Amino acid sequence: MDAAVAVSYTLGVVEPYTSGIGGGGYMTIYKADTGEVIMLDFRETAPAATDARQWLDADGNIMYYTTEEGATLTGAYSRLNRLGGLAVAVPGEIAGLEEALNSYGSGNFTRAMLMADGIKYAEEGYLCMPMMEEASNEEYTQISAMKELSEYYLNDGWAYETGEVITNPDLAKTYRLIAEQGPEVFYSGEIADAIVGSVNGYGGHITKEDFSSYKVEHRTPLSSTYRDYKVYSLPPSSSGGTHLIEILNILENYDLATMEINSPEYIHAIAEATKIAFADRAEYMYENVEQSVLDGLTSKEYAKQRFDGIDAGNGKYTAADPAAFEHGSTTSYSIIDKDGNMVTCTQTIGDFYGSKIAVPGYGFILNNEMYDFSLDPESVNCAKPGARPLSCITPTVVLTPDNEPFLTVGTPGGTRIFSVVAQVIERMIDFDMDVQEAINTTRVWADSETELHYERTTEDSVYPLSESAMKALEDMGYTLVDKAAYDNYFGGVQAIALNGDGTVRGGADPRRSGKALAY
Repeated sequence: MDAAVAVSYTLGVVEPYTSGIGGGGYMTIYKADTGEVIMLDFRETAPAATDARQWLDADGNIMYYTTEEGATLTGAYSRLNRLGGLAVAVPGEIAGLEEALNSYGSGNFTRAMLMADGIKYAEEGYLCMPMMEEASNEEYTQISAMKELSEYYLNDGWAYETGEVITNPDLAKTYRLIAEQGPEVFYSGEIADAIVGSVNGYGGHITKEDFSSYKVEHRTPLSSTYRDYKVYSLPPSSSGGTHLIEILNILENYDLATMEINSPEYIHAIAEATKIAFADRAEYMYENVEQSVLDGLTSKEYAKQRFDGIDAGNGKYTAADPAAFEHGSTTSYSIIDKDGNMVTCTQTIGDFYGSKIAVPGYGFILNNEMYDFSLDPESVNCAKPGARPLSCITPTVVLTPDNEPFLTVGTPGGTRIFSVVAQVIERMIDFDMDVQEAINTTRVWADSETELHYERTTEDSVYPLSESAMKALEDMGYTLVDKAAYDNYFGGVQAIALNGDGTVRGGADPRRSGKALAY
């Protein structure tokens, strides 16, 4: 846990476009001495003044952000639920890390010691990575429209290029305040005052009371089995664990090990199971969903019923609500220590650069997690005061049939998250894959009646889709959507496998700036 907290704070400096203290996340913890699995939910929460129609005009149409100069921006990233003050939820990351450290840390490190590397990088600089350059260019219109964000994360008005050095002394100052004064300075002190001023200056309605009332939730993990391996993952407010388990339960009805990986029949199984999960997500899932619904969605009997409804072609299931979909702007890490304790955490600020509001003088970016609520005021996942928007985040721990640690795994990737994690777990169990091979294997994703997203083939592709497989899938009724090879659209899995012979293998995703390290 000491390492996890240090990694989290450091990522908030060097990957500010995907996570940081202006956001939140989820953490799954495995305690080696007791075999206990613990979940911490430090997801962002809606302000008390939230209204389900706050982003809609009188006719029910989504409104778009208007700059100080009076120009109304266009495009999905410029909607009021994604850009500006009405997109910001109360951040949970500081509270979550403090709870994690106090409850599960060794006690050998102070908060200041674990924040030291983050402070060093903020002051001395870090290199812009390709992912950051890509993110900055992707949402350049929105970034450049926000004065404070532009000053921190544009270079004379342009996106930083790969290899250029970025510093942020204001963020170093903020980290020192938190290191010295604790979370109180963030939730009831000067940082809270600065956030409230920034958010409301950009059209929001957040209050200091929203901050002082924030709390971390300890959740009971959802658990199931896949081929007798024990899977532990998140309950709501994330939908990720529920539908990861649902997908695996459906796939368990196939004899996947006899199929060729990424053959038409194999992809059909993955796609239909994923589409069913999204149909159920749209219909049932929100933060306080009844336990009986969760029990049903994660039961083997329900999965068999859903499996029996799959035919040989592209199935037609109720489509999920696209307004509630997450962007892929998130980061994930997994850690194991010499005693076998495991932590997997996924943290986020929403879109790349979140709400695009940077807090002046403090150097960090505020989330835009409010867009994970549905725009439909009648939806079970509509915005409500104090609610946590639904997520797909899925940090997961897997144990062997003998209750020995097997895998800790998580990924960014928005709505692709739980499907991607399911594909990695399934391949390691059904095909006895090495964790890195399972991560590198070509991925697919589907959430609607017809479209199937796949990774383009290159000479480096692992188990690529063949031309004959793509033709067969089209004949089955799929509309194929070509994504780039090793595209960050499909996440950035970070995982650690315990091989049963005393060796440990770290797997890092080439689709993003991942790395496996051992000490």
